[in-house]
Amino acid sequence: MKLDIIINEIVSDPKLHLKWLNTLSLMEFTGSKKISRYIQFNNANYSNLKHAAEEARHAFYLKKQLSKIKSDFPDNYDAENLLAPIKSQQYLRLLDVKTLRYLRLKFTFIPEEILNMAAYLLVTFAIEKRAEDIYPIYQNALDEAGSKVNVKSIIAEEEGHLEEMTQQLEKFNEDWEEMAKRILSIENDIFKDWMESVFKEVNTKPGRVSLA
Repeated sequence: MKLDIIINEIVSDPKLHLKWLNTLSLMEFTGSKKISRYIQFNNANYSNLKHAAEEARHAFYLKKQLSKIKSDFPDNYDAENLLAPIKSQQYLRLLDVKTLRYLRLKFTFIPEEILNMAAYLLVTFAIEKRAEDIYPIYQNALDEAGSKVNVKSIIAEEEGHLEEMTQQLEKFNEDWEEMAKRILSIENDIFKDWMESVFKEVNTKPGRVSLA
């Protein structure tokens, strides 16, 4: 099933929509924590601080949107208030682990600090590419449903984040596109696995989710 159809089904069901919004908020919050862990005194520049702040704000903004559907939805990330809770909680960490594994095989004698920086750049790039796909599809579903929920501000900021990560990767390594292609492939597998779990909560039909 195509991604836009799945998201349309989610938006049409208030219970699923609440969990979807809360899940997106969780994932934005997880991203903000990853960026914050990466930032040290020597790289606490304007771009990194701005990115961390905006990811945290996205998590807050999505939480705030919950009240447009239901005013008393539980204000937490407990499993019963998420879609595919285990996969959602593990998404970024799994991508991080697999990216580091790939980099350690590719660069056997590079200091851990440099490997961590490369992983941060590549993982964040992949996540921003995914956001570039999901949020416009989600916004289109919201528009078609006449929903009061709106994610247009997030779309605009994620586009800026993707541009910033691309610029940082270009400075980091001239072969960044080859590495990014591999990480995007890894992320795509994780994404499909996540969407399968989401789909099971939306519809009981089995099978791989098609993104065609």
